[in-house]
Amino acid sequence: MRAPVRVVVLARAPLPGRVKSRLVPRLGQWGAARLQARLIERTLRTARAARVGRIELHATPSARRPYFLRCARRFETALAAQRGRDLGERMQRAAARALRQARSMILIGTDCPMLSVRDLRAAARALQGGADAVLAPAEDGGYALIGLRRADPRAFRGIAWGGDTVYAATRARVDALGWRVRVQRTVWDLDRPEDLGRRLALRARVRGGAG
Repeated sequence: MRAPVRVVVLARAPLPGRVKSRLVPRLGQWGAARLQARLIERTLRTARAARVGRIELHATPSARRPYFLRCARRFETALAAQRGRDLGERMQRAAARALRQARSMILIGTDCPMLSVRDLRAAARALQGGADAVLAPAEDGGYALIGLRRADPRAFRGIAWGGDTVYAATRARVDALGWRVRVQRTVWDLDRPEDLGRRLALRARVRGGAG
């Protein structure tokens, strides 16, 4: 019998000069790489604490890097390599893999420190309650979470990934498929220098018990 939910985390290896390029002027290449590692680990902690289903860590450029092997052991996740020519194809392949093992799946990246245990649990409840898709929009026009009960390539095809129309284009595609869609709260990604202050404020709220 397939499990109810599987959580997929897409992550890019924290390599200096290869991640968080817009933050390099503030943090330097090594500082940006360290931040990337902290964001990956925070995402995995959140996914594990949510306890909505088994976690899969889908890594790029290689799942065999020692960093990812350590994360898989530490957070007790399955480990897989991202496959595909663009982000849409990588997401589609990850979704199809997860849905062979579970009745629904939740896919998240690692750029959103605001995404919480509550968000993951709400997405799982919506999927188990009959939603075909769940989306958490991001302020920059993308989305931080997508939950699915079926993997249709049309939900990911022909989208200008990285632009400010990703959420709108994805919503239009799932609507055209006739799917029942649940939209969650809007969140923000940590990509720009001004987001660093928001991250510090978020951490202070969490430590103070308000988050």
